[in-house]
Amino acid sequence: MSMVVWVMMGIALWHFAVFVPDRFYGGIIGAFCAAIAGSAIFGYLVSGFSIPGRADTDLASAFIAIPGTLLALGISWWYGNRSEDEHRPEVL
Repeated sequence: MSMVVWVMMGIALWHFAVFVPDRFYGGIIGAFCAAIAGSAIFGYLVSGFSIPGRADTDLASAFIAIPGTLLALGISWWYGNRSEDEHRPEVL
């Protein structure tokens, strides 16, 4: 059950990606995938390589996903910005 909470928190934070320039690797869909993967992987790591069940899921489980989501979105934006700079034409 915690995996659902982590992924939902990742999707909720992904909605705030509209407030930064769209330079994510893969566009907004790439940011969506990065947010989901970051929240799920980070939650899995913090929980000791296990997924807590329904009885062990609480409000703190939602907050576990925040750093992983932000880290994954940051990496996706940084990599997308870097790769876009390499392919951007020179403008006078």
